[in-house]
Amino acid sequence: MRILFVGDVMGNVGQDAIATYLPKLKRRYKPQVTIVNGENATRGRGINQEVYKNFLTAGADVITMGNHTWDNNEIFDFIGDAKKLVRPLNFPAETTPGVGYTILNVNAEKLAVINLQGNVFMGQNLANPFTTVKPVVEALRAQTPNIFIDMHAETTSEKEALAWYLDGQVSAVVGTHTHVQTSDNRVLPGGTAFLTDVGFTGPYNGILGMTRENVISRFLDQMPTRFNVQEDSPAVLSGCVIDLDGKTGHAKKIQRVLINPDHPYFDD
Repeated sequence: MRILFVGDVMGNVGQDAIATYLPKLKRRYKPQVTIVNGENATRGRGINQEVYKNFLTAGADVITMGNHTWDNNEIFDFIGDAKKLVRPLNFPAETTPGVGYTILNVNAEKLAVINLQGNVFMGQNLANPFTTVKPVVEALRAQTPNIFIDMHAETTSEKEALAWYLDGQVSAVVGTHTHVQTSDNRVLPGGTAFLTDVGFTGPYNGILGMTRENVISRFLDQMPTRFNVQEDSPAVLSGCVIDLDGKTGHAKKIQRVLINPDHPYFDD
Protein backbone atom coordinates (compact mmCIF):
# COMPACT_ATOMS: atom_id res chain seq x y z
CA MET A 1 0.00 0.00 0.00
CA ARG A 2 1.31 3.43 -0.92
CA ILE A 3 0.17 6.66 0.75
CA LEU A 4 0.71 10.18 -0.60
CA PHE A 5 0.36 12.87 2.08
CA VAL A 6 0.41 16.61 1.28
CA GLY A 7 0.94 19.15 4.04
CA ASP A 8 -1.07 22.17 5.16
CA VAL A 9 -2.67 23.75 2.09
CA MET A 10 -2.74 27.52 2.56
CA GLY A 11 -4.86 30.10 0.74
CA ASN A 12 -5.46 30.46 -2.98
CA VAL A 13 -1.81 29.77 -3.85
CA GLY A 14 -1.99 26.46 -2.03
CA GLN A 15 -5.32 25.57 -3.60
CA ASP A 16 -3.90 26.25 -7.05
CA ALA A 17 -0.86 24.11 -6.27
CA ILE A 18 -3.13 21.20 -5.35
CA ALA A 19 -5.12 21.59 -8.56
CA THR A 20 -1.91 21.74 -10.62
CA TYR A 21 0.35 19.18 -8.98
CA LEU A 22 -1.78 16.63 -7.13
CA PRO A 23 -2.97 14.87 -10.31
CA LYS A 24 0.64 14.82 -11.56
CA LEU A 25 1.95 13.42 -8.29
CA LYS A 26 -0.70 10.73 -8.31
CA ARG A 27 0.32 9.72 -11.84
CA ARG A 28 3.98 9.64 -10.84
CA TYR A 29 3.74 7.81 -7.51
CA LYS A 30 0.51 5.86 -8.06
CA PRO A 31 -0.64 5.95 -4.41
CA GLN A 32 -3.57 3.85 -3.29
CA VAL A 33 -4.52 6.58 -0.78
CA THR A 34 -4.00 10.34 -0.98
CA ILE A 35 -4.35 12.47 2.16
CA VAL A 36 -4.27 16.29 2.25
CA ASN A 37 -4.16 18.54 5.30
CA GLY A 38 -6.61 21.39 4.60
CA GLU A 39 -6.78 23.33 7.86
CA ASN A 40 -5.31 26.52 6.33
CA ALA A 41 -7.03 26.22 2.97
CA THR A 42 -9.37 29.24 2.99
CA ARG A 43 -7.52 32.52 3.54
CA GLY A 44 -5.08 30.69 5.78
CA ARG A 45 -7.69 29.72 8.34
CA GLY A 46 -10.07 26.77 8.07
CA ILE A 47 -11.85 25.26 5.08
CA ASN A 48 -15.20 25.60 3.34
CA GLN A 49 -17.28 23.09 1.44
CA GLU A 50 -16.27 24.29 -2.01
CA VAL A 51 -12.57 23.87 -1.29
CA TYR A 52 -13.20 20.53 0.40
CA LYS A 53 -14.94 19.27 -2.73
CA ASN A 54 -12.23 20.72 -4.97
CA PHE A 55 -9.57 18.76 -3.09
CA LEU A 56 -11.55 15.57 -3.55
CA THR A 57 -11.95 16.33 -7.25
CA ALA A 58 -8.18 16.87 -7.54
CA GLY A 59 -7.60 13.40 -6.12
CA ALA A 60 -7.61 13.55 -2.32
CA ASP A 61 -9.24 10.65 -0.50
CA VAL A 62 -9.14 12.18 3.00
CA ILE A 63 -8.77 15.76 4.28
CA THR A 64 -7.22 16.22 7.73
CA MET A 65 -7.37 19.37 9.83
CA GLY A 66 -5.77 21.01 12.91
CA ASN A 67 -5.97 23.98 15.26
CA HIS A 68 -7.66 26.19 12.62
CA THR A 69 -10.48 23.69 12.07
CA TRP A 70 -13.20 26.07 13.28
CA ASP A 71 -11.79 29.38 11.99
CA ASN A 72 -14.06 29.36 8.95
CA ASN A 73 -17.64 29.14 10.22
CA GLU A 74 -18.77 27.58 6.94
CA ILE A 75 -17.40 24.25 8.18
CA PHE A 76 -20.38 23.88 10.51
CA ASP A 77 -22.67 23.77 7.46
CA PHE A 78 -21.15 20.56 6.08
CA ILE A 79 -18.82 18.80 8.52
CA GLY A 80 -21.62 16.55 9.74
CA ASP A 81 -21.97 15.05 6.25
CA ALA A 82 -18.32 15.28 5.19
CA LYS A 83 -17.32 11.64 5.49
CA LYS A 84 -13.81 12.28 4.20
CA LEU A 85 -13.01 15.21 6.51
CA VAL A 86 -11.18 14.32 9.73
CA ARG A 87 -10.65 16.86 12.56
CA PRO A 88 -8.41 16.28 15.61
CA LEU A 89 -9.53 13.28 17.62
CA ASN A 90 -8.74 14.92 20.95
CA PHE A 91 -11.28 17.75 20.61
CA PRO A 92 -14.03 17.33 23.26
CA ALA A 93 -15.91 14.22 22.15
CA GLU A 94 -19.25 15.21 23.67
CA THR A 95 -19.59 18.59 21.96
CA THR A 96 -17.45 18.52 18.82
CA PRO A 97 -19.01 17.82 15.41
CA GLY A 98 -17.27 15.66 12.86
CA VAL A 99 -15.02 12.65 13.34
CA GLY A 100 -11.45 12.18 14.55
CA TYR A 101 -10.65 9.24 12.32
CA THR A 102 -11.97 7.43 9.28
CA ILE A 103 -11.42 3.99 7.73
CA LEU A 104 -10.90 3.54 4.00
CA ASN A 105 -11.28 0.39 1.97
CA VAL A 106 -8.14 -0.03 -0.12
CA ASN A 107 -8.59 -2.95 -2.49
CA ALA A 108 -8.74 -5.97 -0.15
CA GLU A 109 -7.28 -4.05 2.80
CA LYS A 110 -8.21 -1.11 5.02
CA LEU A 111 -6.44 2.06 6.14
CA ALA A 112 -7.40 4.07 9.21
CA VAL A 113 -6.56 7.78 9.12
CA ILE A 114 -6.39 9.60 12.47
CA ASN A 115 -5.94 13.34 13.07
CA LEU A 116 -4.45 14.49 16.39
CA GLN A 117 -3.51 17.89 17.79
CA GLY A 118 -0.63 18.48 20.16
CA ASN A 119 -0.93 20.50 23.35
CA VAL A 120 2.49 22.12 23.76
CA PHE A 121 2.48 25.81 22.69
CA MET A 122 -0.78 25.34 20.77
CA GLY A 123 -2.92 27.70 22.83
CA GLN A 124 -5.71 25.20 23.39
CA ASN A 125 -6.30 22.88 26.31
CA LEU A 126 -7.32 19.70 24.55
CA ALA A 127 -7.34 16.15 25.83
CA ASN A 128 -3.94 14.50 26.06
CA PRO A 129 -3.23 13.21 22.53
CA PHE A 130 -1.21 10.26 23.86
CA THR A 131 -3.85 8.88 26.20
CA THR A 132 -6.66 9.77 23.80
CA VAL A 133 -5.24 7.93 20.80
CA LYS A 134 -3.94 4.81 22.55
CA PRO A 135 -7.30 3.02 23.07
CA VAL A 136 -8.47 4.12 19.62
CA VAL A 137 -5.39 2.56 18.02
CA GLU A 138 -5.94 -0.65 19.99
CA ALA A 139 -9.56 -0.81 18.80
CA LEU A 140 -8.66 -0.02 15.19
CA ARG A 141 -6.00 -2.72 15.09
CA ALA A 142 -8.80 -5.26 15.47
CA GLN A 143 -9.92 -4.10 12.01
CA THR A 144 -6.65 -3.22 10.29
CA PRO A 145 -2.91 -2.94 11.04
CA ASN A 146 -2.67 -0.01 8.61
CA ILE A 147 -3.01 3.20 10.62
CA PHE A 148 -1.83 6.67 9.54
CA ILE A 149 -1.66 9.58 12.00
CA ASP A 150 -1.44 13.28 11.09
CA MET A 151 0.00 14.80 14.29
CA HIS A 152 -0.73 18.53 14.11
CA ALA A 153 1.63 20.00 16.69
CA GLU A 154 4.15 22.77 17.35
CA THR A 155 7.09 21.05 19.00
CA THR A 156 9.41 18.51 17.49
CA SER A 157 9.58 16.64 20.78
CA GLU A 158 5.81 16.08 21.07
CA LYS A 159 5.62 14.70 17.55
CA GLU A 160 8.68 12.50 17.93
CA ALA A 161 7.54 11.24 21.33
CA LEU A 162 4.18 10.19 19.89
CA ALA A 163 5.90 8.29 17.09
CA TRP A 164 8.13 6.38 19.51
CA TYR A 165 5.18 5.81 21.86
CA LEU A 166 3.23 4.16 19.03
CA ASP A 167 6.15 2.55 17.19
CA GLY A 168 5.06 -0.81 15.86
CA GLN A 169 1.40 -0.10 16.60
CA VAL A 170 0.72 2.34 13.76
CA SER A 171 2.05 2.57 10.22
CA ALA A 172 3.02 6.23 10.22
CA VAL A 173 3.12 9.37 12.34
CA VAL A 174 3.65 12.46 10.19
CA GLY A 175 3.70 15.96 11.66
CA THR A 176 2.00 19.07 10.37
CA HIS A 177 1.53 22.69 11.56
CA THR A 178 4.99 24.32 11.50
CA HIS A 179 4.93 24.74 7.69
CA VAL A 180 8.63 23.91 7.24
CA GLN A 181 9.54 20.49 5.89
CA THR A 182 12.06 18.62 8.03
CA SER A 183 14.62 16.14 6.70
CA ASP A 184 14.33 13.46 9.39
CA ASN A 185 12.13 11.01 7.49
CA ARG A 186 12.82 7.48 8.71
CA VAL A 187 11.22 4.18 9.64
CA LEU A 188 11.51 3.48 13.37
CA PRO A 189 12.66 0.04 14.57
CA GLY A 190 9.12 -1.23 15.16
CA GLY A 191 8.02 -0.33 11.62
CA THR A 192 6.42 3.11 12.06
CA ALA A 193 7.29 5.76 9.45
CA PHE A 194 8.04 9.17 10.95
CA LEU A 195 8.60 12.72 9.72
CA THR A 196 8.59 15.63 12.18
CA ASP A 197 6.87 17.97 9.73
CA VAL A 198 5.82 17.37 6.16
CA GLY A 199 5.82 21.12 5.42
CA PHE A 200 3.09 23.23 3.84
CA THR A 201 1.60 23.92 0.44
CA GLY A 202 1.14 27.61 -0.31
CA PRO A 203 3.04 30.88 -0.85
CA TYR A 204 6.75 30.19 -1.17
CA ASN A 205 7.76 33.84 -0.67
CA GLY A 206 5.69 34.49 2.46
CA ILE A 207 6.82 33.82 6.01
CA LEU A 208 5.19 30.48 6.79
CA GLY A 209 2.76 31.57 4.08
CA MET A 210 1.84 34.93 5.62
CA THR A 211 2.72 38.41 4.30
CA ARG A 212 6.32 39.20 5.06
CA GLU A 213 5.74 42.83 6.04
CA ASN A 214 3.21 42.03 8.75
CA VAL A 215 5.28 39.26 10.28
CA ILE A 216 8.44 41.39 10.30
CA SER A 217 6.48 44.29 11.81
CA ARG A 218 5.33 42.06 14.69
CA PHE A 219 8.93 41.20 15.49
CA LEU A 220 10.04 44.83 15.26
CA ASP A 221 7.41 46.60 17.37
CA GLN A 222 5.63 43.74 19.24
CA MET A 223 2.27 45.33 18.41
CA PRO A 224 -0.81 43.33 17.38
CA THR A 225 -0.83 42.74 13.64
CA ARG A 226 -3.31 40.91 11.45
CA PHE A 227 -1.60 38.19 9.43
CA ASN A 228 -2.82 37.69 5.87
CA VAL A 229 -1.79 35.10 3.31
CA GLN A 230 0.95 36.22 0.90
CA GLU A 231 -1.04 35.65 -2.27
CA ASP A 232 1.40 37.29 -4.74
CA SER A 233 3.91 34.46 -4.62
CA PRO A 234 4.96 31.33 -6.45
CA ALA A 235 3.93 28.11 -4.77
CA VAL A 236 5.59 25.46 -2.69
CA LEU A 237 4.06 21.99 -2.35
CA SER A 238 5.31 19.77 0.45
CA GLY A 239 4.46 16.14 0.98
CA CYS A 240 5.70 12.62 1.51
CA VAL A 241 5.17 9.15 0.09
CA ILE A 242 4.97 6.15 2.41
CA ASP A 243 5.12 2.50 1.36
CA LEU A 244 3.49 -0.02 3.70
CA ASP A 245 3.27 -3.75 3.95
CA GLY A 246 -0.51 -3.93 3.87
CA LYS A 247 -0.58 -7.24 5.70
CA THR A 248 1.51 -6.20 8.72
CA GLY A 249 0.93 -2.44 8.63
CA HIS A 250 4.69 -1.84 8.92
CA ALA A 251 6.21 0.92 6.85
CA LYS A 252 8.91 -0.04 4.38
CA LYS A 253 9.93 3.44 3.21
CA ILE A 254 9.10 7.13 3.61
CA GLN A 255 10.37 9.70 1.14
CA ARG A 256 9.82 13.46 1.03
CA VAL A 257 8.21 15.40 -1.82
CA LEU A 258 9.08 19.07 -2.33
CA ILE A 259 8.13 21.31 -5.24
CA ASN A 260 9.04 25.01 -5.38
CA PRO A 261 11.00 27.37 -7.64
CA ASP A 262 14.26 26.05 -6.17
CA HIS A 263 13.08 22.43 -6.51
CA PRO A 264 10.98 22.49 -9.69
CA TYR A 265 8.73 19.66 -10.73
CA PHE A 266 9.76 17.72 -13.80
CA ASP A 267 7.40 15.38 -15.62
CA ASP A 268 8.86 11.96 -16.20
